[in-house]
Amino acid sequence: MPTTYEPIATTTLGSAQSSVTFSGIAGTYTDLVLVAQVKYTANPSYAGIRFNSDSGTNYSNTQIRGNGSSASSGRNTNAGQITGGSYTTGFTLDIFNIMNYSNSTTYKTVLRRGNQSDDVAATVGLWRNTNAITSVSYIIDTGNLDTGSTFTLYGIKAA
Repeated sequence: MPTTYEPIATTTLGSAQSSVTFSGIAGTYTDLVLVAQVKYTANPSYAGIRFNSDSGTNYSNTQIRGNGSSASSGRNTNAGQITGGSYTTGFTLDIFNIMNYSNSTTYKTVLRRGNQSDDVAATVGLWRNTNAITSVSYIIDTGNLDTGSTFTLYGIKAA
């Protein structure tokens, strides 16, 4: 990672669980990056992130995905999280770039890139809230995040 990336916290799961939360995030960076190397115990319909424990319908996202032979796109409005789409029980890499997270006058935007063994995807997301982000949760709807899954939250220093 470039020297502008500063690791804030890392969690490696010693047992399966339904979510991972990073809380008490200071507003001292310009942006955040969440890197999730995840294996699931069941095929979830979605995996995604929430901010500040907000599970209301305040999120939207648009995604594109492909597997080398076909492509698809989708959009969710008034969702309870920013998601990347469907997943399988194999390992997945999700990288969420969370821009301007500590600004208290704008909605928060997210760019997500993800890949699995059989496809790649990109998502742009919006959290319709002007509060500064102080916690980030990685969540799924079915099954659990499996043992050995690793989550690292980075802060990006001002250039």
